[in-house]
Amino acid sequence: MTTFVDRVELHVAAGNGGHGCASVHREKFKPLGGPDGGNGGRGGDVILVVDQSVTTLLDYHHSPHRKATNGKPGEGGNRSGKDGTDLVLPVPDGTVVQDRHGNVLADLVGQGTRFIAAQGGRGGLGNAALASARRKAPGFALLGVPGDVRDIVLELKTVADVALVGYPSAGKSSLISVLSAAKPKIADYPFTTLVPNLGVVTAGSTVYTIADVPGLIPGASQGKGLGLEFLRHVERCSVLVHVLDTATLESERDPLSDLDAIEAELKEYGGLDDRPRLVVLNKVDIPDGRDLAELIRPELEDRGYRIFEVSAVSREGLKELSFALAGIVAEARAAKPKEEATRIVIRPKAVDDAGFTVTLEDDGIYRVRGEKPERWVRQTDFNNDEAVGYLADRLNRLGVEEELMKAGARAGDGVAIGGEEDAVVFDWEPSMAAGAEMLGRRGEDHRFEAPRPAAQRRRDRQAERDDAEGEYEGFNPFGE
Repeated sequence: MTTFVDRVELHVAAGNGGHGCASVHREKFKPLGGPDGGNGGRGGDVILVVDQSVTTLLDYHHSPHRKATNGKPGEGGNRSGKDGTDLVLPVPDGTVVQDRHGNVLADLVGQGTRFIAAQGGRGGLGNAALASARRKAPGFALLGVPGDVRDIVLELKTVADVALVGYPSAGKSSLISVLSAAKPKIADYPFTTLVPNLGVVTAGSTVYTIADVPGLIPGASQGKGLGLEFLRHVERCSVLVHVLDTATLESERDPLSDLDAIEAELKEYGGLDDRPRLVVLNKVDIPDGRDLAELIRPELEDRGYRIFEVSAVSREGLKELSFALAGIVAEARAAKPKEEATRIVIRPKAVDDAGFTVTLEDDGIYRVRGEKPERWVRQTDFNNDEAVGYLADRLNRLGVEEELMKAGARAGDGVAIGGEEDAVVFDWEPSMAAGAEMLGRRGEDHRFEAPRPAAQRRRDRQAERDDAEGEYEGFNPFGE
């Protein structure tokens, strides 16, 4: 049974926003109660939160589909729908969030660090919120916006100060077990350790964490053995410790060739050249191991390495190694820049930024892209003519029609609002024209010639009076 998982693909879906309600207040002796439809609730977000009590991504390996709850629809009587509940997913410290193309979205380090993986949809407005001086009793409401649906990759990079690297059975797990209180599995066969082990070490006033990176062999950076799966756990460490087996039973291996092979894999993986290195010659409690350690020590010192001869069995040299690592870790921590409080940066939108674009595509379709137009389209009930008219008014006020005219669109041309998959396509019929062709006589505007019963009745009455006055002026009672 797998107990450690450090990379999963997670399918997250935020909650959909609730629909607004179209309702009219009904009460005895109040025939014109007015609109009282409530707004829909907001959909829940999917939030990743660092929890240091979580050490693996195993739960998401078994259940990769996670969804927040939807917002409730609004109701009559000005009752708004309930917001959806946010779905909080705990992740280990050091989790990197990526999209499916490998782009890093967030690096979650530190207890309580949060990242919204999927944003919940906003709720639709009810007809009470849509009422205005011009539209006193809207017969429609806005639909809720669907929540985000995303596929993300969670990748765990262990947060440790020291990384022990070396061949299988070099004694890395034994070292962790005697340096700290960790109890990893120890056996006399290769690849005993199948997951990174973490231990906490106290040396004087310095407390640091040490990690055992398992399975490094030649070809690990290309996927051979287990190394490629766990090399990422070395990236956050401040110091690398090469654990060399001086008592290996394999005749074709020796500590120097092991060191060269592991260094070649670290270089091939990349990004680790600036980390200080120490060399630990392990198993010197065995006579042959001590002789080999004394033989290769001068050459390792010539290469610039600090050498420590240790034994996990007799505990020889462990105190010196522990304090040396504590000194390097303390220096690395002191060299790090101090963390400053996060600054709130306000970036106002440019005055001439309309928030949308209009482009002419090869097939002759004018495509409108922008956060507001696309959201408004998703919120519109196209079975309701009044709602469609409201959408047209909003697009016109935003300047979409003006931009379409500038782009060369004419009545009857195809216009698509949205992306390739979810676009709304329609034949454009402009609600207003632009240019001299729309002008009449000075002081007149044919846009106001729409039927207006009261104004038309006034005009008819005035015309009748004018005709009556004309007939009276031409009347001669004497017949002359």
